Amino acid sequence: MADIEFVDLRSDTVTKPTPEMREAMAEAEVGDDVYGDDPTVNQLQVKAAEMLGKEAALFVPSGTMGNLLALLVHCSRGEEVICGDKSHIYVNEAGGMAVVGGIYPHPVPNQKDGTLRLEDIRASIQPDDQHRTITRLICLENTQNACGGVVLSVDYTQQVGQFAKENGLNLHIDGARIFNAAAALGVDVKELVAPADSVMFCLSKGLSAPVGSMLVGGKDFIARAHRLRKMLGGGMRQVGVLAAAGMISLEKMTGRLKQDHARAKNLFEGLKQVPGLRLEAEPSSNMVYFTLEDQVKLTENQIIAEMKKHGVLVDWSAPREFRLVTHYWVDDDGVEKTVKALGNVLK
Repeated sequence: MADIEFVDLRSDTVTKPTPEMREAMAEAEVGDDVYGDDPTVNQLQVKAAEMLGKEAALFVPSGTMGNLLALLVHCSRGEEVICGDKSHIYVNEAGGMAVVGGIYPHPVPNQKDGTLRLEDIRASIQPDDQHRTITRLICLENTQNACGGVVLSVDYTQQVGQFAKENGLNLHIDGARIFNAAAALGVDVKELVAPADSVMFCLSKGLSAPVGSMLVGGKDFIARAHRLRKMLGGGMRQVGVLAAAGMISLEKMTGRLKQDHARAKNLFEGLKQVPGLRLEAEPSSNMVYFTLEDQVKLTENQIIAEMKKHGVLVDWSAPREFRLVTHYWVDDDGVEKTVKALGNVLK
């Protein structure tokens, strides 16, 4: 990792493929995936379904497409999905559910721990009334990004899954970082997603693949999602060169995420000693959030520019607030360098 010029903490989406991934990509056996002929993609889909305990899986270009496909399968036009008001599908996916699917979002407050209160979900289910939309789906996000990368527990997810079943609803999990959640909890990811009818997870964040996400669920669900993927322009050809990196993600990178979490905690402890920063919750996974104290007169963009001069890339997440994300390409030296740089910038 010594050849990396910057310590890049803007997101775990900045991860570059590992040397092992690059070798696997160069040697990947490929075919036409639209015909179902790419053996590496097929292998990846089988592996993903197996790891999450679902019947089938589909390789998609992005997590946003994976989430949209799930919503399109679960909901018809004019139907409603209950989601968090800080959820990625509601805030950061360009309104795709409404624009493409004609699906109505019903946001409820995300609690500080990332959960949606069961009583809020219950109150959001529409009555059987011709004037109302029809509630079809509940969406959870794990880890919950905007709440600090917090982790939703197995027990909570089971409660929501049971509630959904009792009320004739489906449950989708935006699990972009679901393997981070499983690592933080010390559980098998199968157990964490067992109550869900569908799950999307990203290969291109902490798992370091260059491109791609997976959508998993039942065979009929994935068959419908496969057809819709083509409609959205996601039918890919010799994409085994990307799926090969995804195989390394599942086989190797899922097992090392605790290292990123440990470095996030070290970063948190270091930043607590820097005057001018307010840090509240210890990181649950690989995200560290801090707020600038009133005495800091630099703007967010000025801090970003000054940190870059010190060889560290950061980004703000809200006015006066920053989010730093650890990943494979951030080592112990990078954590130390970041703490020192912020101390110097805020002097």
